[in-house]
Amino acid sequence: MRAGVFLVLGAAQASWAQEAGTGSSGGWSGEAEVGFMATSGNSETESFNARVVLQNELFPWRHDSRLETLRSSDEDQTTAERYLFAHKTDYRFDENSYLFGTLRYEDDRFSGYDYRVSETVGYGRRVYETPDLSLDLEAGIGGRHSLLETSDERDDELIVRGAGSLEWEISPFARFTEELFIESGDENTFTESISALKLKINGNLATKLSYTVRHSSDVPEDTENTDTIVAVTLVLDFE
Repeated sequence: MRAGVFLVLGAAQASWAQEAGTGSSGGWSGEAEVGFMATSGNSETESFNARVVLQNELFPWRHDSRLETLRSSDEDQTTAERYLFAHKTDYRFDENSYLFGTLRYEDDRFSGYDYRVSETVGYGRRVYETPDLSLDLEAGIGGRHSLLETSDERDDELIVRGAGSLEWEISPFARFTEELFIESGDENTFTESISALKLKINGNLATKLSYTVRHSSDVPEDTENTDTIVAVTLVLDFE
């Protein structure tokens, strides 16, 4: 049910952004990607993941919203189920420096948490840029709110946030990106790294190979500290 809601919201956002981008104000762009794999015979497995990203730039403001969903099953038993909504707004002083605010909501059925919500503010800067390569770094502070599946009490804590984003245009048909994200508080330090290679197929259509590592320093009992995800998805760019 939640996967359906996320997909409907993602499709609606993508459609709205595409229409908005045709107006005189412009500025909207983004991508929608989906991946699916199924096996049958000696084993019955399914894996589905989808992601919608919307971006808007109209100086001095810049907005980035994303919806993600992931679901895997093995022999009709769900082995992974995760939903994410994240939004970030930047106020740029110039082309290289900016203030930012973020909101992130995550519901991971197999993390031991019912949900996690964080909000942060901070400063970011583009520290390196060439025609083919750029690197942005960010640092901020905020709060995180977590609810364990086994408890009715919410855990609220102060956190510091660090992030880095690298983009490398290898060629007109290939782009490599690396996104590193860290939230650290008294109770837990969460780190996420997403490495991706995007290969253009034709027009606005591309394929993406990605490798994600997610690590929590302190997790509920019977929960692993580290998750890894390897994904191959079909991507539709729009602007």
